[in-house]
Amino acid sequence: MILVVLLVLALFFVQTLLPNRFREPEPAGSGNQLAEALGNRDHQRPLTVVGGRAARALANMQEALPAFLTLALLNLIAVPGAGMAVTGAWIFLIARALYVGIYMAGVPVVRTLCWMAALIGLAMMVAPLLDKI
Repeated sequence: MILVVLLVLALFFVQTLLPNRFREPEPAGSGNQLAEALGNRDHQRPLTVVGGRAARALANMQEALPAFLTLALLNLIAVPGAGMAVTGAWIFLIARALYVGIYMAGVPVVRTLCWMAALIGLAMMVAPLLDKI
């Protein structure tokens, strides 16, 4: 379970870097790249369509990550050997990784299916905890 948690955190880290990689190009001859990089970023160039999708996927991960980490920690403490929880964590990780790429590519229905698969992974992580109640 610890490996999956670390991989989910690594995915989150990568996702935090993605949106800013997709900004509109600077106008030709502006030469303000260094000033923009070192400045206070009050006036950033807008995100491209793909950058906006990456930002929305990151916001979605920011909502899902606390639930995942809470369930992972509870399973590590209360039900350390729960195979269903580990399987659910792997499903969550794989679905979320696919979700990012598919969302950025703009594939609508498959994106929702990946989101639902991640939700099913979370539900699988809840199941072993319910036996302890």
